[in-house]
Amino acid sequence: MTAAGSALPLLKQCLLRRNGQQEQYGVAASCLRELRSKACDLLAIGKGLDPITLVLAEDGTIVDDEDYFLCLPPNTKFVVLAKDETWAGSSIDGGTAWLERETTEMDGVDSEGERWRQLARQLKADLSTIILMSEEDLQVLIDVPCSELAQELAENQPKIQTLQDTLQQVLDRREEERQSRQLLELYLQALKKEDHGVPRAADPEAEETAPDGKDDVDLGSSSGRAAPATPLSTHLLTQLRGKPAPELSLASQDLELVFKSDPESLALALNWDKPKTEALQRACQGELSRRLQQVQALHALRSVSKGKKKLPWGEWMSSKRKK
Repeated sequence: MTAAGSALPLLKQCLLRRNGQQEQYGVAASCLRELRSKACDLLAIGKGLDPITLVLAEDGTIVDDEDYFLCLPPNTKFVVLAKDETWAGSSIDGGTAWLERETTEMDGVDSEGERWRQLARQLKADLSTIILMSEEDLQVLIDVPCSELAQELAENQPKIQTLQDTLQQVLDRREEERQSRQLLELYLQALKKEDHGVPRAADPEAEETAPDGKDDVDLGSSSGRAAPATPLSTHLLTQLRGKPAPELSLASQDLELVFKSDPESLALALNWDKPKTEALQRACQGELSRRLQQVQALHALRSVSKGKKKLPWGEWMSSKRKK
């Protein structure tokens, strides 16, 4: 009983349907292998149609990496492709929650009220999504009146105030890190001007990613990158151009899009040279790797929490502040 209860927080809610069909099923799985197994059972896919492929309903992106699966928000929609089947886009698909939100915002359909409620639902499903959020999303939740957020999350106001304080601390830490990186860059530039013999390897852009490069989660080599199925949004490109250390501002799914983009295409879109673009991609990869490690550490803490179905809100936020 204890083992089963402690595993519950690791489950991710997903929506599955067969290629070309509208009927979908809600399932919860802790990993891609379990999700594939449940997909075969629910959708009556026999062994003769194995191996199946899971793709995002929005754009057909193949999901075959456990770390990427961990990045996806709850209730992501998947299309299940049997052997030799190919994905075909359809207007009935809603895709991932974050892509759907971005699309509706661009069309002027989504309101700020609905946006923060979507973010709140992600937190309710798994508080560790705080780590994966963009600075904009964190600020949206901080700005929500405490009473309204408490009502949405079905928690009392003191706990929600503690939650919003934690969100502010996450935001403040990212800003502190950005300022530290800017100071380091200025220092290295000054050393170069004084010709103190700093080797070329100590390039400011490359230096930004050095701390994270030692313990990266394996996210694939840069030589194997493929351009994303959809071009980067204008809003995302503006963030990349306009902010120092932009990787600190982005949500994890945007980090994934940037570092897996084709370097030449991204350099052209940003109007940057290739070395600067590749340095940005390394920084995005390092930041994503670090966030995934934090999420995995939190999940590991939950799984060893004996006799608890999930880590209580107050205890979760208290443990996060100690990190």
